Amino acid sequence: MEQAILKVDDLHVDYGNIHALKGVSFEVQAGEIVTLIGANGAGKSTTLNTIARLHKQSAGHVSFMGQDLAKFPAHKIISQGLALVPEGRRVFLQMTVAENLEMGAFSRKGSDFDEDLQRVYELFPRLKERRRQTAGTLSGGEQQMIAMGRALMSRPKLLMLDEPSMGLAPILVDQIFDIIRSLHKAGVTILLVEQNAQAALSVADRGYVLEIGKVVASGTGGELLESPAIKKAYLGG
Repeated sequence: MEQAILKVDDLHVDYGNIHALKGVSFEVQAGEIVTLIGANGAGKSTTLNTIARLHKQSAGHVSFMGQDLAKFPAHKIISQGLALVPEGRRVFLQMTVAENLEMGAFSRKGSDFDEDLQRVYELFPRLKERRRQTAGTLSGGEQQMIAMGRALMSRPKLLMLDEPSMGLAPILVDQIFDIIRSLHKAGVTILLVEQNAQAALSVADRGYVLEIGKVVASGTGGELLESPAIKKAYLGG
């Protein structure tokens, strides 16, 4: 197997007296979609936020492209090639769609900004149509597209998506997952946290199941979809 581009080893996180992550370990290979599934409070978002250095780890090790991420402050993580699309989207509501996308490229060097912007508009044609509108006037699904497009403008080596389908109508959930499939086909490496386990495992190469801060199962997306225990716990089977 190739060298993992992301390796999380025995990760522990504490919030005061709460031991939120209790030794989480997993890895992501280049070109893969890996998903973390589990109930609310299992530690999925905490894991992504700790990788992105928004939370401090109590113990364990996270390496990305062979570098120890503990060396970097949160604002330097994106320049290492790691982009997080946060839960709740967090777009700049007073800025236009185009301005939001430009913000995604602030850490980049190079002159191919226009080329990248066109690529984002090809993926999200609705954003091109609405590029001059302020983000606050757009629907939740469109704001999710802005958040994903903004992250892609940084040319990430790893794109982390935290609950991209949360609060969206079923038709928009399907659109978001179609876009995730397109990104995968284009070679983007993705770490996906998602409440909708069925949809997440359907697009994932591999998945890890978290329960109360621990990995309790792992396998290919197909294996986990077929697992009686996973069906019962997460897929309504």
